[in-house]
Amino acid sequence: MHPPLTLHRHPMCAEIIEEFQKCHIEHPYAKFFGECTDLKIKLDRCFRQEKAVKRKANFEESKKLKERLQAYRTETAEAEQ
Repeated sequence: MHPPLTLHRHPMCAEIIEEFQKCHIEHPYAKFFGECTDLKIKLDRCFRQEKAVKRKANFEESKKLKERLQAYRTETAEAEQ
């Protein structure tokens, strides 16, 4: 199962999503027998890659926030003394 195929939520995979949806429209019955399977595999890989990129960006943002918080705590502790 894949997440909802909305282009604005998955900009990295937009091209593959469009191809996959087009395949489903062009092959309404053959899609049940594997006609669009290759595109589905490409789409799953793209979603995994997109998720990894987002996870890395979140990690970097969290790391920066943690460093700023630590600097603030150090600064506050020095000001109190």
